[in-house]
Amino acid sequence: MTDSSVTKLSSTLLDAITDKDPAVQEQVCRALCSLGEAQPRETLCACEKYLRQHDKLAHPYRAMVLRAMEAILSSCPSELDKDTASIVILLASNEMTRTKELVCDWQQAASHVLVAVGKRYVNQVMEEVLSKLQPGVVPHCFVVRTLADLSLSNAFGTVPFLPSILSTMLPMLGMAKHDTMRVAFCCALQHFSESTLEYLANLDQAPDPTVRKDAFAADIFSAYDILFHQWLQSREAKLRLAVVEALGPMSHLLPGEKLEEQLPKLLPGVLALYKKHAEAFHVSKSLGQILEAAVSVGSRTLEVQLDALLAALHAQICVPVESSSPLVMSNQKEVLRCFTVLACCSPDRLLAFLLPRLDTSNERLRVGTLQIVRHVINSAAAQMEVKKPFLLSSMRLPLLDTNHKVKRAVVQVISAMAHHGYLEQPGGEAMIAYIVQQCALPPEQEPEKPGPDSEDLVADSVRAISIRTLYLVSTTVDRMSDVLWPYLLEFITPVRFTGALTPLCKSLAHLALKRQEAGADAFLIQYDAHVNLPSPYAVATRLLVVSSSPYLGDSRGMAALRLLNVLHRNIHPLLGQRWETAIPLLLEYLDECTEETLSQKEWEEKLLMFLRDSLAAVSDNIWICQLSREMCKQLPCYNGTPQEKNFLYKCIGTTLGAASSKEVVRKHLRELLETARYQEEAEHEGLACCFGICAISHLEDTLAQLEDFVKSDVFRKSMGIFNIFKDRGESEVERAKSALILCYGHVAVRAPRELVLAKVEADILRNMLQCFNTKVLGIKVETKDPALKLCLVQSMCMVSQAICSSTQAGAFHFSRKPELVAQMMEFIRAEPPDSLRTPIRKKAMLTCTYLVSLEPVLEEQVQADMVQGCLHSIMALPPEDREEGCQEALYLDTMRALEDLLRSLLQRSMTPQSLQVMVEHLSPWIKSPRGHERARALGLSACLLRFFLEHLHVSALVPFHNLGLLVGLFAPRCADLWPATRQEAVGCVHSLLYLQLGYEGFSRDYHDDMAEQLLTLKDGLEHPDPAILFHACHSIAQIIAKRLPPDQLISLLLTMFEGLGDPDENCSRAATVMINCLLKERGGVLLEKVPEIVSVLRSKLQETRREHVLPAAQHSVYLLASKHCAAVVSSLLGSPLPFDSHTCTLWRALAVQPGLAAQVLELLLEKMTRDVPFKESRAFLPGSTPDRVATLLPLAATCALHEVVSAPASGPAVLELYPQLFAALLLRVSCTVGVQLPRNLQAKERRSTRSFEPCSAAVETLKALLLRGGSEDVVQRMEQEGGWELLKTSAEHEEGVILLASAMAKSAGPRLPTVVKELMCTQASVYEIQRVTSTAFLAELLNSNVVNDLMLLELLLDNLTAQQKDSCTSVRRLVLRGLANVASGSPDKVRSHGPQLLTALISGLDDGDAPHSPVALEAMAGLARLLDLVEPWDLRSVLLHVAIRIRPFFDSEKMEFRTASVRLFGHLNKACHRDCEDVFLEQVVGGLAPLLLHLQDPQAPVASACRFALRMCGPNLECEELAATFQKHLQEGRGLHFGEFLNATCRHLMHHFPELLGRLVSTNLFYFKSSWEDIRIAAAMFTGFLLLHAEYAHRPQVDLEQLLAALQLLLKDPAPAVRMKAAETLGRLAKFA
Repeated sequence: MTDSSVTKLSSTLLDAITDKDPAVQEQVCRALCSLGEAQPRETLCACEKYLRQHDKLAHPYRAMVLRAMEAILSSCPSELDKDTASIVILLASNEMTRTKELVCDWQQAASHVLVAVGKRYVNQVMEEVLSKLQPGVVPHCFVVRTLADLSLSNAFGTVPFLPSILSTMLPMLGMAKHDTMRVAFCCALQHFSESTLEYLANLDQAPDPTVRKDAFAADIFSAYDILFHQWLQSREAKLRLAVVEALGPMSHLLPGEKLEEQLPKLLPGVLALYKKHAEAFHVSKSLGQILEAAVSVGSRTLEVQLDALLAALHAQICVPVESSSPLVMSNQKEVLRCFTVLACCSPDRLLAFLLPRLDTSNERLRVGTLQIVRHVINSAAAQMEVKKPFLLSSMRLPLLDTNHKVKRAVVQVISAMAHHGYLEQPGGEAMIAYIVQQCALPPEQEPEKPGPDSEDLVADSVRAISIRTLYLVSTTVDRMSDVLWPYLLEFITPVRFTGALTPLCKSLAHLALKRQEAGADAFLIQYDAHVNLPSPYAVATRLLVVSSSPYLGDSRGMAALRLLNVLHRNIHPLLGQRWETAIPLLLEYLDECTEETLSQKEWEEKLLMFLRDSLAAVSDNIWICQLSREMCKQLPCYNGTPQEKNFLYKCIGTTLGAASSKEVVRKHLRELLETARYQEEAEHEGLACCFGICAISHLEDTLAQLEDFVKSDVFRKSMGIFNIFKDRGESEVERAKSALILCYGHVAVRAPRELVLAKVEADILRNMLQCFNTKVLGIKVETKDPALKLCLVQSMCMVSQAICSSTQAGAFHFSRKPELVAQMMEFIRAEPPDSLRTPIRKKAMLTCTYLVSLEPVLEEQVQADMVQGCLHSIMALPPEDREEGCQEALYLDTMRALEDLLRSLLQRSMTPQSLQVMVEHLSPWIKSPRGHERARALGLSACLLRFFLEHLHVSALVPFHNLGLLVGLFAPRCADLWPATRQEAVGCVHSLLYLQLGYEGFSRDYHDDMAEQLLTLKDGLEHPDPAILFHACHSIAQIIAKRLPPDQLISLLLTMFEGLGDPDENCSRAATVMINCLLKERGGVLLEKVPEIVSVLRSKLQETRREHVLPAAQHSVYLLASKHCAAVVSSLLGSPLPFDSHTCTLWRALAVQPGLAAQVLELLLEKMTRDVPFKESRAFLPGSTPDRVATLLPLAATCALHEVVSAPASGPAVLELYPQLFAALLLRVSCTVGVQLPRNLQAKERRSTRSFEPCSAAVETLKALLLRGGSEDVVQRMEQEGGWELLKTSAEHEEGVILLASAMAKSAGPRLPTVVKELMCTQASVYEIQRVTSTAFLAELLNSNVVNDLMLLELLLDNLTAQQKDSCTSVRRLVLRGLANVASGSPDKVRSHGPQLLTALISGLDDGDAPHSPVALEAMAGLARLLDLVEPWDLRSVLLHVAIRIRPFFDSEKMEFRTASVRLFGHLNKACHRDCEDVFLEQVVGGLAPLLLHLQDPQAPVASACRFALRMCGPNLECEELAATFQKHLQEGRGLHFGEFLNATCRHLMHHFPELLGRLVSTNLFYFKSSWEDIRIAAAMFTGFLLLHAEYAHRPQVDLEQLLAALQLLLKDPAPAVRMKAAETLGRLAKFA
């Protein structure tokens, strides 16, 4: 590119810099920078010239140009020659000082240009800038700022100039009147000082190592005098901050004596700024620098200023932090750095100032002081070493502070102390205790959000920080090991530290392991030397109880187990081996569970087993007694955690059970009874479990202690007015009774069975009832306390269970059995009938279940009352009680208890009479109008029948007289509305049939095939569809009919006739189905009973006017039609449309016999096709389409056909006439699309709730035909794909036909030959829609290989080819689709028919004159499918013609044509595959650019087609890299980074095909004018990447003038994104520079 070209390009970009869009402006700047990187000199000169020539250009745009120049200078400083530098320096200097007013954006940009040049040509820049710095004249503000920035960017080059600069600048300080100028001078002095300090610090690298600090001292002091004594007093805040920023580094350059002299003024002056500035960072930073300078010269004046300094700095730390901005945080760091300086030089004075402030009650002061103390401990450790006792003692009051901010600060101080050895001093233990106390804070007491004035900069809570600190100190600070071990054990047992147990256990476990590694002596705890430590018994008890809730409190239970494992030698020497095996297994079990999946009961059992094993391993009665004493002692500690307390009770019971000292056992049991908190119901269970577990080993002692307590004053009452036991209220006495009763129950159920029987009535029950029944003045008063009642029921259940589970239960005579049964029934009847809230019913029924099996036997009336009472209590419950999870579980448990009770009653008398009695009890609930009651009753019935069958024992063949009655009761329920009822009903019938077989003498393990079929029908009953249900009922009835004895048939039928009036209509319908089936199967044996049956049936028909009774009339219609078929058909066709349900039923009756059904179908087919399908009415408006109205006779025949073929019996007839019916109905569907009903039927249809429409009727009939013809898969496939709905709409009818043909080809192949022949006969139909339908169907058949298998291929091809000249466009289009379908249906036949297929499809490309003919679109799609399969020779002759013909469609406005043409182009390339002729290769190259650009097509299908086409083009271009790029980036389903892909593509194109540059650029220029924004963007990108990768040698291929002009136009595009890419491409034109 020539200089003029660079200039033009630069000018173009510079002209575009005024674009309104900021993003475009930025891109233009980047392009300018890109150009500058390639041609820095020319670009910089162009920018300079542009700014010089456009004198009136607004300053924002001038600033942008200058920023671009700065970027160019920064990117290639080495390429900047001196002449260009001079030009740039002069321009920047002029731009910077062009106006005296401050325009920061513009002047700053110019200043940065000078600084950038100064990095290489500092002398020239200095010369220019210093020329603007004339003595006696105040310079431009940015001249000073430029000098300041230059000193920072090039200290080595600038510092040698500083003496002369300062000598010139210092006199000007007094002349500066404006604050802005003064700020600039301050900034310069600050940077000069900083660069000087940097220079002096690196003298070994400096160009002039002779430079000394003294050379600047006088000038700096002169400047200091003005800044401090004059400017610092300004009211302008910015100036004051600039002054103080400068004073910091300047103080290091002041002479030592001058600094010492100025400190008494300087420090107060700086400190005073704290009051004037909210943002104190700069003040603090400068103060820190001044203090460092003062300390470095050994200042004595500092001591005098120390109090004021400390007060001011302390106030900065204590100031409330309003935000967490970087400046605020930095200020804190700078202030703390000041404290570090002071701590190193005056530690005593510092602590004398800080420590008294720890005693203040002010939160901010205390938190700030603690923060300083922590910092000083960490940063001045050597100075603080001797101050440790003072610091520790000063923490006394902060430890008592309850403020959470103070707490957090205290924890942080303690952490610092721990790392520096403070906690080893006296008083260190108080710090550790404080940390533990904070670890124990409950999470809910932590504040959720800090307040608006909060100083919290960390979201962590006090508890979280304390936990981390404790663990960190115990694991990483080695010197803390002796301090923490075993001291931390003191915090294990106190309840107030429960929240800290997890970190305590973890820390102790870590410390213990370290001690173990050190040796046994270091690990074993010397309890004598540590009197405050808890005993081994206390530690073991505490950790074991805590482990019962393993996931609570950050999994403290798991941590407790791990600690227990580590401490085994300190608990007892004999526990080591057992615990090392058992505890890891417990922890492994916990790891496999979660808090949600853990079974608490199972976990507690494992722990109790672990305790039992541990006690057995110790086997020391004294140790066990000590442990039990400690456990009892800790009981009150768990009053707030019922679950853990109950577990401790169990542990106590386990431990007492292992103790051999009877006296100790009795003493502890007595104490437990006296100290138990009876008012807490949750504690009752734990106390009872304790006594039950203890009774396993000490039954006599346990019962004795319970009886003594029963006889105590707790349960005595005076004459009903005053309580003798004054210390307890009446309610607490009731609670105590509840607990005692529960204790007896647990004792009974856990104690050895051989010992319990002797104690049941005399000791256990007597005392239980004595506790429950209260006598006042000798009169029995029943308690109203529900808790006491529940405890009694629960304990009675446990006692009964204990008796029944004894081996001597059969010989045990339970004299109090009737009394207990009556009591239980009283409890059950007292429960509310409308709710289930307590387990009293369940427990009472379980108790009765156990009692029933004991002697003596209950009277029949008592049993009946028991059954009725229990049933009424449960069956009538509303279903709502099962909504909640816990209530549902209670309901299910209660139902199981009822089942167990009924089974136990039935087991006492296993006879058919007893079974019938049970069913009679259930019968009212079985027939209930409420579904949930029926479901419950059937469930119980099924349960009883299964039980009866399982325990059936027939000693002699006896009849089962009530079989018919029972089957008739249960069988209709197989169609109940409730699915559960249906399932149970089938089970009942199944059990009854097997009972009958049993009474007939068959063995119990006999399997009857018919009866077993009932079980297979259960799945069908789950479906709510009535048709499925009744079909299953019919099957059930068939099985019943085959297995029922003749003498039971009439009773069964009579029972079912009664079921016709069932309130559940489903059951009524099931009864009719079963009656008909029974009559059909067994009617021959009912000759004598026919009058009775007919009479009952007639009466039921009169009573029940339901539709399902109508089938009784079907037989008459059948007889009539057998003699007069045509007349019956004609008469029924005359019925009003739409047919009512009665008429439909009668139509279906005509299909009973196949021969009759065939005659009916032929008649209806002739009626449907003989008349015209519709008549066209006149259009009311000119130009509107006339309405089509259906004719009545074909419509009625269609509806009748539907009813006949819907009947199952019509199958053979349908199969016989399948082709004629299918073709006629398909064409009937096509000619009724959009057809209306006659007016008289329209009005009737509007009044009807059922929709009736001609096309829908035809579709439903066709569907019914397919189903009846064995083509269920076709129907199912059409349903799944929505094909039936498509058939009914004008727009989608063709698609529906295609789906139907596809389904037929896949699922009904054998039927196709005759169907095809029938449809071919309709190709000459006068109705265009019928020709479209038949053509669509036949065309789609070619899409399947079935036509090849059926020898239909040639026939179909010839037929479709003949239709290619049809006058209908749709027919011609479908013909082409059918021909193309050969590719997928019979690909192996394409080669043999290739010429014929190609000729037809290529001719379709030229169909009609329309530019977007649907036939042409179909032809392109078809060719794409065929190309891979035809003979190469056949393809070569048409390849070029097709490519040229489809090329115009690449840029079609219609998405479908772009997609099809591009995809076909891809297939053309695929068919060639590295073997294409040059003429076609030319087409490939010509299509490359459009394909690449249309990857960004706004329509996704087009982009996808371009991906495919490019992948196919790759091999033909004979460039492996390019083909690999296409394959890598253009895979379907993979995201495309277009810029990355286009970049790679252009790189390969320019490397392998550089001669295409001009052609590709020209093509892109065409697309610059595309109507799609994305395409214009892509074209600009494509051009840019081509230029980026093109070699300079190929520059002549590109008309740069034309390209530049086109890009200039793009820069004016309305879309900002297009303008951005145009600017980017312009930047890449620098490639040719």
